[in-house]
Amino acid sequence: MRHFVVVGVLVILLAGLTYIGLDTIGLMPDAASAQSIPIDWMWNWQVIAISFLFSLIIVPMGYSLFVFRRKKGDTTDAEHIEGNTALEITWTVVPLFIVVAFAYMGTFSLGEVLRADPNAMVINVTARQFTWTFEYPEYGVVSNELHLPYNRQVVLKMESMDVIHSFWVPEFRVKQDVVPGRVTEYRITPTLEGSYKVRCAELCGTSHAYMENAVIVASQAEYDAWVSEQQAIAAAAQTPEGQGQIMAVKNGCVGCHSADGTPLTGPTWFGLYGSEVTLADGTTVTADDAFLEESILDPNAAIVAGFPSPSVMPPYQFTDEEIATIIAYIKTLK
Repeated sequence: MRHFVVVGVLVILLAGLTYIGLDTIGLMPDAASAQSIPIDWMWNWQVIAISFLFSLIIVPMGYSLFVFRRKKGDTTDAEHIEGNTALEITWTVVPLFIVVAFAYMGTFSLGEVLRADPNAMVINVTARQFTWTFEYPEYGVVSNELHLPYNRQVVLKMESMDVIHSFWVPEFRVKQDVVPGRVTEYRITPTLEGSYKVRCAELCGTSHAYMENAVIVASQAEYDAWVSEQQAIAAAAQTPEGQGQIMAVKNGCVGCHSADGTPLTGPTWFGLYGSEVTLADGTTVTADDAFLEESILDPNAAIVAGFPSPSVMPPYQFTDEEIATIIAYIKTLK
């Protein structure tokens, strides 16, 4: 009986220390949404269970190896044990009840995560290799950054233009696949102002690791100010270059081609027009209207040196007028 008491105390002690250690190192990022509360609650109970089960295995094994080890010079046979029916029934029935309890907790947590607000704001999300585009139908605004108001539920209606992607902001906890040919929904209520990143959590191609866009959670006043600013920009964008900028954002071009010289998946557009471009085959061409139009319609026609071949850029079906506006926008980036 003494051994059972000692082992029991050591199991409880090690389980407590293991849980405290795991909790202290911060396995999860900051919680920034209402949906993270039931998820973190469920996660906490799982860590407690993991800590206990870890201790329940390690302590008896280590204790037995130390206390019941064969003494030097002892060559007798060990005691023969037939088994313990009561113990076997116990370690079958008790885990069964634990699994059922966790199943109920998981169902409750999922219900809280999916709880819908009838006044939720709708944002349309388009995923494509290798960027995200966000459309705000309530305001007539499109951006390549996701702007969210503090403490208001938002439902993202998400579509993919090519392969399967997965929308994931670690601080929001919730993750949702974005599948070609269907619309998937993602509900979130931001509860912590700040800047985050949406990442693709589904391997989607060669530049999967760089499929990141900013997520900005602001107060309602700051959010309204941003919307007004974007609406003013959209209203003023009646020139060809303004329309081209909108086209570039809406179709995800700015996710791979920066406008300020920053290196991304594709060549930067900053200072591109009229410059001499070295191709993968060593030849040099001038980035004029014809070159840019060909590169948009057939990305593999001329691969720029230093970038993947074949190109990871999908061919776009733009009208001549749309291509002209995009080129007009590129011309302004100097």
